Amino acid sequence: MTVAIAPSEESAVRQGVLDPVARDARDFGAYARTGGWAFALKVARSVRPGGQSADETPKVSAKEFAELAGCSPERVMRYYKAWDRAADDDLVPHFELLVPGADIELPDAEVWHTYYVSRSSAASERGTAITQAAEAEGIRPTKALEVAENPTALRAAILADPSTAQAARHALLDRVREDPALQAELARDIARTDELKKAVATESRAADRIGYVRQIAEKGQIRTPAGQTLDAPAGLRSEAERHLSLLDELDEGEDSGEWATEAYDTMKHLVVETVEADPELRVQERRTKFYSSLQKATKVFEELTFDDADDIYEDDMVQRLEDLQQAIGSAIAALRGAAPRQ
Repeated sequence: MTVAIAPSEESAVRQGVLDPVARDARDFGAYARTGGWAFALKVARSVRPGGQSADETPKVSAKEFAELAGCSPERVMRYYKAWDRAADDDLVPHFELLVPGADIELPDAEVWHTYYVSRSSAASERGTAITQAAEAEGIRPTKALEVAENPTALRAAILADPSTAQAARHALLDRVREDPALQAELARDIARTDELKKAVATESRAADRIGYVRQIAEKGQIRTPAGQTLDAPAGLRSEAERHLSLLDELDEGEDSGEWATEAYDTMKHLVVETVEADPELRVQERRTKFYSSLQKATKVFEELTFDDADDIYEDDMVQRLEDLQQAIGSAIAALRGAAPRQ
């Protein structure tokens, strides 16, 4: 970018405006057009490239340039590296072709942030990861690094702005799938927060109910109250598909709990009607239910131990067992009486 006095500046000088004001206006206009390239050029044409000695060039080291500029060498080197990256892409000339004090045509300001990283944290392993993630999302790394260095500001934005909170939620979900430690931390946070525990329980119940409807609609299978798995009749499956389509059409933020409950209750009612309408199924359902209850009762009784009967004895225990014995005897007699005769 060749520096020249613009017509507006000449006019300002003629009208008696002080030279420093006109110079500031000129510098501001140059920066507005080129952004950080204007300062990067000053570094690129004045700082020695690596491998060159002081005898080979009139340029100075980054440390000397920083002392003259009244800033840190690290800041100077960030501009230096930005120019170097741009030169590798043939966007600007390489350092060796630049002469101190000489101006050149500079790229547009919008391109500057593609090459410049304003924070030293970008050089760290953490900064590199953030930079790569930002590039993958199609945003400037400087923005992501700024957010990462100011978590308090991020917290404030999440608390104040629903859209920011939504973006944070999506990002956290993407992260948690690949981070077992974060999964454990979130699980502990939920377990220790009553409101979150209730919300999770509600959503889990809704998800289970939707899963019940989906099983019927997509796999064509029903599960009876007694636990039988059967092929769903065509009409019942069609009704499940209708309810499932309504659930799938809900917006992401819409509460699915009420819809899931309605679909679940409807399908459960239809399953019961299907079983009751078929005599053979009805008998099989009762048989399955009886076996299930008998198995549970047997398991409970087998878990009882009487090694320490002296310590736990109470008259009521004996009475309950005697009542149970009579009930079992009656059940056995009823079943024997119903057995087919030889």
